[in-house]
Parts: sequence; structure tokens; C-alpha cells
Amino acid sequence: MRISRVVLAGVAALAIAIPLAVRSGLPGPLDIQKDALREAVPVAGLVADFGARVPSSDARYVADWIADSRDNMAADFIIVDKKMATVYVFDGQARLRGASPVLLGAALGDDTVPGIGDRPQNQILPEERTTPAGRFLAERGRNAHTDVVWVDYDAAVSMHRVITTNPIERRLERLASTTVDDNRISLGCINVPVAFYESTIRPMFATRRAVVYVLPDTKSVQLVFDAYDAAARRRSTNPAIP
Repeated sequence: MRISRVVLAGVAALAIAIPLAVRSGLPGPLDIQKDALREAVPVAGLVADFGARVPSSDARYVADWIADSRDNMAADFIIVDKKMATVYVFDGQARLRGASPVLLGAALGDDTVPGIGDRPQNQILPEERTTPAGRFLAERGRNAHTDVVWVDYDAAVSMHRVITTNPIERRLERLASTTVDDNRISLGCINVPVAFYESTIRPMFATRRAVVYVLPDTKSVQLVFDAYDAAARRRSTNPAIP
């Protein structure tokens, strides 16, 4: 159940560059005028730094596009790779802060059913339990029980500590397994290990918003994010780049 959320004060175009402030009501997503802000920042052909991690080709493609295009507008950002059931957390300069396995919606799919966020959980059909793909301006808030990070508030999709109230679901075992086949169990929310949530996710949203990019199951990342091939663009402008 959704209860409240906090949003940024100030001008919408600078929404993720200023501290959060509490406001009432449940407004729609904030228009942060990406194109206008991006044009004000020079492009230097950056690449995302995954450190020692080896991401999937989709995660690398999107991360490099974010770094090259400044789509995150210098804000911290998160990539959720649904196919690999992994979350990557980056700072504003596209440097990896941490990564972790996650649990996701039980059903494959990249869209949400309209109005699903207002329905009781026991009325959500198995095929409707998807984690939506897309670009989300996420913010800290609360559900009926604890603090969470709202990814898609209208669809009631949040990122939160792994829920272990139903032992039959074996969520801790699923997180610890070496495969991704058993990481689909939730109604759509993104479950992360408690220690990772406390050390990496929660502090990230303490005073600011961040951008969450949820990679698709079936659609292409180019279609979902309007992303371009940053590596090819760099090679075209600098033939010396391998």
C-alpha cells in the first residue's frame, strides 16, 4: 500500500540538483526538461566505469549512453538489469558505487496495467506482476510498513529491503542463488538485500532524487530509452579509439 512520498522543491528543470522537501498530494511525474539541460553541458565522450564488474551488453550500452549524453544530468543513477536480476548504482559521473542481485516482478513484461497501483494486492493477476521498464525519477518515501524508494509511484512499484514475511517464497535463498531463473517472485517491486539497501540505496536518496533506469525484458533498450550507441559515436569522432 502506498502512503506518502517526498519530492524536490524548486524549479522543475533543476529537480534532481537540489534537496528534497515534503509536499502534499499525489501529483504526476515531474518534467525535468532533459533536452534543455543537456544542451547546456558540453559532451566529452565519457564512458561508464563498472570497475571490476562485467555487465551485460544492454547494461553497458545504456550506462555508456547515460555517461555520454548526460541523460542523468549529473545526478546519481541506478540501472536495474532485469534479465540479469542485478542492480548497478552509480554516482553522477557514471562511476560504479555498488552492485547487487535483486528480486523482481514474477511476470515477464515491460509495461504496467493502468490503475494497478490502486488495486488490492490480492486482485493483481499473476501475468500482471511485472516490473516496468523505463526511465524513472525516483524518490524516497514510505509504504504501509517502512521507508522505500518509489520508482513508479502511480504503479506502486518501489525498491525496498527484501521482504521475508512469507517463508514459502524463500526470498533470501533466491537472492543468494547463482542463477537468475528464481529471482522473479514479487508483485513488481524491486527487492534488494537489507545490507545493500542500508549501505548504498538508502543514503543515495537521503536528501536528493536519483534516476532509475529499468532495462526491458522483451523490448530493445534503444526503443525504451531512445538510447544511441555511445561507443560507435566516440569511434566516429576519434578513429584512434578501438
